Amino acid sequence: MIILILFAFLGGIITILSPCILPILPIVLSGSITGGKRRPMGVVTGFILSFTFFTLFLSAIVRATGLSPDTLRMTAVVIISFFGISLLVPMLQKATEKIFSRLTQLAPKQNTQDGYLSGILVGMSLGLLWTPCVGPILASIITLAATSSVGLNAIIITLSYAIGTAIPLLAITIGGRNLLTNHPWLLKNTTTIQKAFGVLMLLTALAILNSWDRKFQTYILETFPSYGTGLTILEDNAIVRNQLDTLKGGSPMLTDLLSENYGNAPEFIPGGQWFNSQPLSMRELRGKVVLVDFWTYTCINCIRTLPYLTSWHEKYKDKGLVIVGVHTPEFEFEKNPDNVKKAIQDFGIQYPVMQDNNYATWQAYTNRYWPAKYMTDKNGKIRYTHFGEGDYDETEKMIQKLLEETGVTVDEQVANPTYQVQSRTPETYLGYERMAGLVSPERVVPNKATTFTTPVNIQSNRFALHGTWTIGAERAMPTTGATLTYHFEAAEVFLVIRPNTPGAAGGIRVYLDDVPVPDVYKGEDVQGGNVKINEDRLYKLIKLPAPGRHILKLEVLDGDIELYAFTFG
Repeated sequence: MIILILFAFLGGIITILSPCILPILPIVLSGSITGGKRRPMGVVTGFILSFTFFTLFLSAIVRATGLSPDTLRMTAVVIISFFGISLLVPMLQKATEKIFSRLTQLAPKQNTQDGYLSGILVGMSLGLLWTPCVGPILASIITLAATSSVGLNAIIITLSYAIGTAIPLLAITIGGRNLLTNHPWLLKNTTTIQKAFGVLMLLTALAILNSWDRKFQTYILETFPSYGTGLTILEDNAIVRNQLDTLKGGSPMLTDLLSENYGNAPEFIPGGQWFNSQPLSMRELRGKVVLVDFWTYTCINCIRTLPYLTSWHEKYKDKGLVIVGVHTPEFEFEKNPDNVKKAIQDFGIQYPVMQDNNYATWQAYTNRYWPAKYMTDKNGKIRYTHFGEGDYDETEKMIQKLLEETGVTVDEQVANPTYQVQSRTPETYLGYERMAGLVSPERVVPNKATTFTTPVNIQSNRFALHGTWTIGAERAMPTTGATLTYHFEAAEVFLVIRPNTPGAAGGIRVYLDDVPVPDVYKGEDVQGGNVKINEDRLYKLIKLPAPGRHILKLEVLDGDIELYAFTFG
């Protein structure tokens, strides 16, 4: 945890070198030449509070109020515009100072030497605008926030990131103020400089309103492709990835503590249908070894563990092992029992599976991960946990150990094949609640058809949209002819897609490095370079012999489809 706090802090500091700072630099600098001596501290305080709050709770606010995320962004634009106008209109500036004077209960004489509260308001606007400009650590935190899994650890990490970012901001404002006070010509022309910054702030607000700031960032990256490259290398460190797993609820160390007792296993809480069995309870399974597997049918990490689970079910079901799959949906359509039933049949699952549509059993286990395994002994005590893929031999050895404790003789060979995940490109969601990595300069307007464009250069692990798309909370809905281009680094590419109209069939054409994907590199769902979308599931698009950097392009042949999330292998 301490390591992750440090990396988040350092990540915040280096974020100041990102192109994100360029469009809003005038707002940062305005804190150095306007207001009182305490205004820079006010700007920084407001930024830290706003950035931390909205990073963690923006998704929850949108869900609770129904407001568009852009409503809050527009509020920030209005605030910035107001302060820009106040710099141009002395009477308005004096009236503003008087209002803040009353709020802070300071005498009018002290107003001009303070400016702390007005600085907080500007800083809060900056925090709102800065939230999308985050690195891998904050992207993971935002994912937790989107699933309502924010805890104390996530708050501390986000706060550390915000403080790290705020330090260079404070240095810029204080440096600007010192420059102003130490040069007589600048000091003599303070009024003119303030008006100039008022104009700059208004132009900045106008740019943000029309998404010109994002187009400017794209222009910078196209003109200087190496700008900012490597800034997040600290956050991409393997140690931090391990710490992020712990933050999400995973703990690789737990898999080594084979004799640990984690307490009584929680009961299964009704949340939908049961398949392959009548409803079960932990109480009635006493005397058995129970393996509880949290999964969802579009998760590639879950799908890759299913052959092992089905194998263990066949080998040990007559010796006292009971596997219970707890299907906890990631997307809304995964709550449909017909979809779950079909997935169970497709994957050849014979053991009991329950639906956990309300996340009740998930919460009872304090789970945070797909897939996740919890294994109990004959007394109903949790003795083993494992999160994610891998460690199949260790898991099977634990099955054998707990079965032997029941008095059963087990002489099965343990030799599970291991699937190596080789991707450096992260899971990517295409709905606005958890979207990250989009480089198209246009602003995402929730649930409204928007025309996007693709920049000339797309950085590694980033994607762009082209044509008309409607972006929902969980999904992206293209029109016919729209394209999606992704610069990925992996050996395999998967995408969760569903037809928009039940019973209909949509289609996409798959390109790899600007040519129709060759048969030798196509995924199982690609036929003749095309993918037929006729059911809700994860589609296999690319299968390369080795991981590498490539450009994937998807061309929509029939716009009656919905795209949810990419995963890579």
